[in-house]
Amino acid sequence: MKASSQPTDEDPYKLPLIDSSAKIKLSNVTISGNKITKKYIIIRELKIKVGDSIIAATLADRLKESQALIYNTNLFSDVSLTPRFITARNFEIDIVVKERWYIYPTPQFQLADRNYNEWINRYNASLNRVTYGVKFAHYNLSGRRDQLRIYLLNGFSRNFSVSYSSPYSNRKLTEGFAVYGGFTQSREVIYKTSNRNLPVRYNTGDRDFVKNNFNIGAGYLSRKGYFKRHFFSAGYNYLNVADSITSYFNADYYKNGNRSHIGFADLSYTFQYSRTNNNNYPLNGKTYSATLVKRGFGWKEKSNMLSLSGSYNRYLSLGKKWYHALQFSGYIRLPFNQPYINQAGMGYGEFYLRGLEDYVIDGVLATMGKYTLRKQLVSFNIPFPIKNNIVSKIPFKIFAKTYGDAGYAYNKYGVKDRLGNRLLYSGGFGIDILSLYDINASFEYSFNQLGQKGLFLHLKGGF
Repeated sequence: MKASSQPTDEDPYKLPLIDSSAKIKLSNVTISGNKITKKYIIIRELKIKVGDSIIAATLADRLKESQALIYNTNLFSDVSLTPRFITARNFEIDIVVKERWYIYPTPQFQLADRNYNEWINRYNASLNRVTYGVKFAHYNLSGRRDQLRIYLLNGFSRNFSVSYSSPYSNRKLTEGFAVYGGFTQSREVIYKTSNRNLPVRYNTGDRDFVKNNFNIGAGYLSRKGYFKRHFFSAGYNYLNVADSITSYFNADYYKNGNRSHIGFADLSYTFQYSRTNNNNYPLNGKTYSATLVKRGFGWKEKSNMLSLSGSYNRYLSLGKKWYHALQFSGYIRLPFNQPYINQAGMGYGEFYLRGLEDYVIDGVLATMGKYTLRKQLVSFNIPFPIKNNIVSKIPFKIFAKTYGDAGYAYNKYGVKDRLGNRLLYSGGFGIDILSLYDINASFEYSFNQLGQKGLFLHLKGGF
C-alpha cells in the first residue's frame, strides 16, 4: 500500500496514514550536499540503520536525535532529515547537509592575558601584549572528520606547534588517535598570585623570552556508541623559566630547589558523555565527564600529582523559548602540597565565576555551580556579503539571560588571600548572540560579593 501523503510542514515527521503502533522498516538512505565528507561518516550518526524495523511512533525521536548527532560533528552548518514512505510499512530517509568551511589559513590575534577583560582593564588594550601570526587548520582533511592544525606565531609569545587527530581510524568507525607536539616561548610568566588574587608577572621589559615550553604526546580515542567517549593520552613536557623566578621570587614555583627547569610525563584518561541538541550552545540535553591525570612520578625532577576532575551539565527547555541550565564542575589534586604550576584554579580557561573574571583563586581542590535562565528574543538571517557556494546567509539568534554562580577553592599551603578558602558567589544578566558556525558573543553585566560590578565580554567559536 502506497502512502498517499508526505509529512507536513508543521510536523515533518507526522505519519497521518500509519498506525503509530505498527512496525516500519528503513529501506534506504540517500545523502546529498556532502562534497568532502564521506557518506559513512554521516550514516554512522544515524540512530536507525538500513534494514532496521522500529515502532512508527518512535520515528520522530529517532530522526530528531540523528539530526542533532550529525550536526554535532561540527562538519555542517545545516542538516535536514526527511522520511519518505514508499509503502505503508517501508520508508526511506533523505539527508541533506550543507558543509562548513574546513580550511582556515587565518591570521591570528591572541592576547597574552587570561581574557579580554584583563587585557582592556589592566593593560589598556596594549598591542604590545599581542601574539600574531598564522594558524592553518583543516577540520576535515580526508573527509573522515580528521583535523590538522599548524600554528606559526610570533610577537609577545612564540608558538610553533602541530597536531593531528583522526577519530575514525578503524573499519567500524569506533576508534581513533591523536598526535601533537610544539615549542612555545613567552616574554612574560605568571610566577605567583598576590594576596588580592591578582596574577603577579615577571618579564624583562618585553625584550627577552622568560619561559620556554616543549611538549609532545599521543592519544587513543574510543567511541563505540553515540554519546560516550573514552580518551587515553600520554605526553611529555619540558618547562624552563628565567633563573630569577625560582631563585628569588618563588621557590615553590616547581618545588625542586632553585632549578629553573623541570620535565615530567603526563598520563591521562577521560570519560565523556554528551547528549545535547547542540554541543557548542546546548539548550536541551545533558553532559558529564571525568578526567584522571597522573603527572610525574616523584623521581629525579620531584614532580608528583594525581588529579581527578569532573563536570555535570543539565539543559532543559521550559517552553515558549525559555531555557535553563545547571552546571557543576570541580577537581582535586593530590598530594595537597603542590608546586605553584599545579595550583591554577578559578580564573583560568572556562573555570571561573561570572563576575570574578578579573581574579585568580588558586587551589588544590575547587568546585563551582552555575545556574542560567535564558529567553530567546529573536531569530533572523542576513545575506552573506560575499557571494559564494558555501554560505548564503548569516544566521543570528539573540538570547537574554540572568544567572547566579557559587564556588569554593581550597589551598592549605598557598598565599593567604581574600578569596581562597571561602564561599564565593556572583550573579548578573546579559545577552548572548549566536551566529554562523555557533560563534557566541556574550555580553554580561555581573556583580560579586566584593560589591564590584561591571561589563564582561566572552567570545567562543564553534570549532
